[in-house]
Amino acid sequence: MAKRALITGVGGQDGAYLARLLLEKGYQVFGACRRSASGSLWRLRELGIEDAVETVDMDLLEFSNVLSVVKQVQPDEVYNLAAQSFVGSSFQQPLFTGDVDALGVTRVLESIRTACPAARFYQASTSEMFGKVRETPQTESTPFHPRSPYAVAKLYGHWITTNYREAHGMYTASGILFNHESPLRGAEFVTRKITMGLSRAVRDKSFVVNLGNLEAERDWGFAGDYVDGMWRMLQQDVPGDYVLGTGIKTSVRRFVSLAAAAAGFDVQWRGEAEGTEGFDNRTGRVVVRVDPAFYRPAEVDLLLADSTKARTTLGWEPKVMLPELVELMMKADMDRQHH
Repeated sequence: MAKRALITGVGGQDGAYLARLLLEKGYQVFGACRRSASGSLWRLRELGIEDAVETVDMDLLEFSNVLSVVKQVQPDEVYNLAAQSFVGSSFQQPLFTGDVDALGVTRVLESIRTACPAARFYQASTSEMFGKVRETPQTESTPFHPRSPYAVAKLYGHWITTNYREAHGMYTASGILFNHESPLRGAEFVTRKITMGLSRAVRDKSFVVNLGNLEAERDWGFAGDYVDGMWRMLQQDVPGDYVLGTGIKTSVRRFVSLAAAAAGFDVQWRGEAEGTEGFDNRTGRVVVRVDPAFYRPAEVDLLLADSTKARTTLGWEPKVMLPELVELMMKADMDRQHH
């Protein structure tokens, strides 16, 4: 009998890569998404797995709906990847973000407890929970100090996952994932905004990419590597929480330079802070500009992963490093521009 997996947020970057991985491992994959988001299954199409995933309508705001889906699917494993996952929007939509990213997790857990308590549950936690960091790099035991409504809601989701493990003896695991990107990343995330913008700038000589804080540093990895870590977490004898990241920090500025080089620009920088511009050394043309409108109300400090536990316990390690990742993303967006 093939194992049955239910993935919430299957239309997202991680959902699509995870669905592909599980299909390759012989799972029967059920992908849950909101009916209003059904147009967002382009990622499954792009990976060539749209027909292999059985999609079900599920809204994390509606408990009776979540419960009936879990009852109907009777999954062996549930991966909760659905979320209002954009940090910027969470400042404008704090209540909605809390309802989806905090209480939504509880609705899924309560449904599993009621309808199939033996199922193993994975919660997508986030490095954003560390926020105003107490130590660098961050491990599973670093104290949290969330700096956005998104991170606060995710922290609730993280702890309620632990609580169901401790209070009800359920198999629940949380992956505290650091930033992970790919050609399937949403357009609102800074990495994809950079690669899409630069690929457009190649064709449109007047186009300038406007960005926020270039000095923000992140630990960026490849989403395809991280979904392998999620799967590994649910294969352990004892459930637990794991930090996944590369342990290498990169500034937004460096990401831009790498992407620009892959797009054929030789970017040099001039100006300070809000007056910073990146121009192509060969033509003198400005291709990147800082726009304070994109600064966040409360910026997180340096997020840097210490994944020792995942490396030793799960045998997990990131395979695609940043220069290769940037090239993958840049090439995909250049190809999309030309079709």
